[in-house]
Amino acid sequence: MPKRVKQRTSDINEIAHQLAERSTQEPTSNIGRIPDAVSQYMAQIGSKGGKLGGKRRLKTMTAEERSKIASKAAKTRWLKRKKTKR
Repeated sequence: MPKRVKQRTSDINEIAHQLAERSTQEPTSNIGRIPDAVSQYMAQIGSKGGKLGGKRRLKTMTAEERSKIASKAAKTRWLKRKKTKR
């Protein structure tokens, strides 16, 4: 079978089209692909950790640290409000 000769183009639209085609193609090999079972398992672990993280953080902080974080969050919210009213 003869080799195909790829002709390069200088048209920006054609180059963009070729790049979009390459980036949206399905991979031809399984190298680097994560099995679905592993992906589902990692998603379950991640969601569980997110639910526990805030509670554990709350237990390990002192009342003063929580107060500082809360006041900083409130200031940030008020600054955002002031910026949007302009």
